Amino acid sequence: MFKTQLSQSQAWGELPTLNLMHRHIGAIAVLILISLLSSLSGTPDRHTISNCWEGLLWGLADPVIGLDCLIGIIAIGLLSSVFVRGAAIAGSFVLAAILGIVIHLLQLNLPGTEIAIAISTIVFGTMLMMPNQPNFIVLALVGVSAGLFQGYADAESIIGAGMMPLIAYILGITLTLFAVVMSAREIGGAIGMGEINRILPSKISIAGFAFCAIGIVFLRNSII
Repeated sequence: MFKTQLSQSQAWGELPTLNLMHRHIGAIAVLILISLLSSLSGTPDRHTISNCWEGLLWGLADPVIGLDCLIGIIAIGLLSSVFVRGAAIAGSFVLAAILGIVIHLLQLNLPGTEIAIAISTIVFGTMLMMPNQPNFIVLALVGVSAGLFQGYADAESIIGAGMMPLIAYILGITLTLFAVVMSAREIGGAIGMGEINRILPSKISIAGFAFCAIGIVFLRNSII
C-alpha cells in the first residue's frame, strides 16, 4: 500500500516537469517554424531602427530569424545540459554574443562570419551525434566562438542606430538568447542528456544529424 502511494505521488510529481518540457518543446518548434519561413521568404539584412521600441523588437527577433543561428543556440543549450555546471557554458555563449555586437559597433573586422556560424553549427550537430558526451572545455570554446560570430553577424543590421535603440536592441537579443538556450537546456535535462552513465540518448542523434545538414547547406551557400 505504501509503495503504491509512493509511486502515485512520484507520478503526480513528474507531471509538472513533463508539462514544462512540452511547453519548451512547443515554443522552440514555433521558433524553428518562424525561422524557416523567414529564411525561405528572405529578410532584410539591415533594419530601420529609429526608436527604442523598434530596437527591442528587432533584438528579440534577430536571433531566431536566421535558421543557422537559431539551430546553434538550441544545440549549445542541449549540449550544456550534459554538465552539472553547463549553465556556465550557456551563459558564456550569451556573453560572447554581446561581445560580438560590441566588436562590430567598434568597427573591428571579424572576417568569415557566415562561414564560422555554419561550421559551428556542423560541430554542434556532430557533438550531438557522438555516442559519448563532449568535453567540457571543447564545448565551452566552441560555444564562445559561435556566440562571438553570431553577435557580430546580428550587429550588421543595426549600424547607424542611436545609442538608446542600440541598448534596447542588445537587451532584446540578450533576452531571446537566454530564453532559447535555457529552454533547450531544460529539454536536454528532461530527456536524460546528463545521466550518470555519460551516454547521450540515441534519440538526440536525429536532431544532431538535422543540425549538421542545415549547417552544411548554409556553409555551401556562404562559400558560393
